[in-house]
Amino acid sequence: MTEADPSLPDDREAVREALVSWYEDDHRSFPWRETDDAYEILVSEVMSQQTQLGRVVAAWEAFLDRWPTPAALADADRADVVGFWTDHSLGYNNRAKYLHEAARQVVDEYDGAFPETPDELQTLQGVGPYTANAVASFAFNDGDAVVDTNVKRVLYRAFDVPDDDAAFETAASDLMPDGESRVWNNAIMELGGVACEKTPSCDAAGCPWREWCHAYETGDFTAPDVPTQPSFEGSRRQMRGRVVSVLKEYDELPLSKLGPRVRVDYAPDGQYGEEWLSGLLADLEDDGLVAVDEPVDGSGATVARLRR
Repeated sequence: MTEADPSLPDDREAVREALVSWYEDDHRSFPWRETDDAYEILVSEVMSQQTQLGRVVAAWEAFLDRWPTPAALADADRADVVGFWTDHSLGYNNRAKYLHEAARQVVDEYDGAFPETPDELQTLQGVGPYTANAVASFAFNDGDAVVDTNVKRVLYRAFDVPDDDAAFETAASDLMPDGESRVWNNAIMELGGVACEKTPSCDAAGCPWREWCHAYETGDFTAPDVPTQPSFEGSRRQMRGRVVSVLKEYDELPLSKLGPRVRVDYAPDGQYGEEWLSGLLADLEDDGLVAVDEPVDGSGATVARLRR
């Protein structure tokens, strides 16, 4: 048993209620959210692995019109199933083959009744831990907390959960109310899909976790799948700009006088010294902005000037 995540708010019940209320008040409508049929949910999960949800709807409805039950799919010619997959641009054809084989397993090994727990569902061909947990959650309300990319992003931003799989698993499990995997997993994935996307829409989407959210408070919306933008302050880009600005004012300067005007902590032999400054000037020379004049006879000073 894992220890409780200390980064989560103390009033977790309020956090849970806020998210579930937000989800139940208004969420995207997908037909597989209106059913608890395990077969229909499995089809939606497999289809959505490589396809945007909006495009999945038509394919999912057409698939179930043609093969409405596991028995119907099990009796189908595999070539027809693969052909359907290709015609609807649903990604790797192996997923169609696995889905067909899983339907045969349900018929032959489970007498047509779907297994209900995540462990049992993983015995089906092509059904991994994530898909098994999703089906167990949405069909039988008997799953664990889902931890996908969207959920990681939400937990990282909202509660400053470390970018570590074990930490995400612990936090997600601590937050999910007992016996409510169906609504909870739908709700937290919806939060990541419409409010806490890579570019967040906190206020526009009415994010229910704004009062607890670390990212909302600090304005730092980086996340495991949203790389940190390099800071401009102190960056090479900023220092290059300073070199150009100084040379615009003085026209030309020896490195010993240019350096301190670019950085107050300039020291010829230090980290930000002559070697560092020469690197900046070389970049600017390559860009055609600056010329560096070396002493001809080895005496005198190296001078930098703007190109005119």
